[in-house]
Amino acid sequence: MPMPVPVPASAAELYRHGLRLLLAKDIPGWVGLWAEDGVMEFPFAPPGWPRRLEGREAVAEYMRPYPDHIDLHDFPEADLRIHETADPRTIVAEMRGTGRLVRTGGPYDMRYVAVVTVDDGRITAYRDYWNPLAALETGGELAGSPR
Repeated sequence: MPMPVPVPASAAELYRHGLRLLLAKDIPGWVGLWAEDGVMEFPFAPPGWPRRLEGREAVAEYMRPYPDHIDLHDFPEADLRIHETADPRTIVAEMRGTGRLVRTGGPYDMRYVAVVTVDDGRITAYRDYWNPLAALETGGELAGSPR
């Protein structure tokens, strides 16, 4: 029987752990950080793209094709800032993801701001503020794009 992975103690540690899982292309591991009823929101999603995902299964379905579209190489430490808030369960993260687009081989370079809330070691809310114009420039091949 596999040993359970220790849950990071703080929201910031859990977030950093999640970034490592994304770089390892371990989408099931990343989804495993979510509470069963966690909610992911995309306030800047363009028309036709999901604006809200309710529940771990919806997040899993959204993220499943991600490695087929984007080959993430790095979240440069110089561009990663995690801000604690008055609520110790909530952080605001600024970051940049770099890599390549799988279909075209072109570069991927996206800046994000995320507001993440963690309860009992699991993500319960994640508001992802990414640039939809940059996503559309990729030809709509990001995870969650209309197919």
